[in-house]
Amino acid sequence: MFITFEGIEGCGKTTQIKRLVDRLGEFSIPFVLTLEPGGTRVGKDIRRILLDSRNRALSNLAELLLYEADRAQHVEEVVMPALDLEKWVLCDRYFDATTVYQGYVRGQDMALIKTLNEKASFGIWPDITFVLDCPVEIGLFRARKRESGRGGHPEEGQDRFEREEKVFHEAVRKGYLSLAKTDRKRFVVVDATLTEDELEEVIFEHIRPYIQK
Repeated sequence: MFITFEGIEGCGKTTQIKRLVDRLGEFSIPFVLTLEPGGTRVGKDIRRILLDSRNRALSNLAELLLYEADRAQHVEEVVMPALDLEKWVLCDRYFDATTVYQGYVRGQDMALIKTLNEKASFGIWPDITFVLDCPVEIGLFRARKRESGRGGHPEEGQDRFEREEKVFHEAVRKGYLSLAKTDRKRFVVVDATLTEDELEEVIFEHIRPYIQK
């Protein structure tokens, strides 16, 4: 079982993935919790480049290729071995993020992105993808609050994407909602303005049938 979580900055993906992990533990389901970018040792180095707010000059094509390089390493080193062992894989972002951020928003060639996604993922698609949807104002407020809670100034802790203009994040949200309409069987759009407890229950209701199988 391969489950991915997507959404704008501050939508609550990380919190809900951790909560789902706790729920799976109640059923003794073996799992691997991972993320993109940065799910491997090599990926952590790539992640630092991609999210460093000082790298404003990083070209759109270079950004795309770095994400795909991270994905190729991640799938081969983490995702495929876990699935081969019949473990569940929970991943914070996957190739849908590339389609949205680098395709819908950055304007990179969609045919190229599709080809690179297929190659880098070795053809492995998620069984279910949750898109946590909320207004941009709410997401950015949460993201900045999170950084403040870590002891730094909100703007100092922001990564390269959080520092983008509001119009960028609006385009990301629109991109995810548009993409979700292309595959209603795989994508599940959930209301990320719900409380954490309420959202956890909504997500788990979609997971429960897989556990019962």
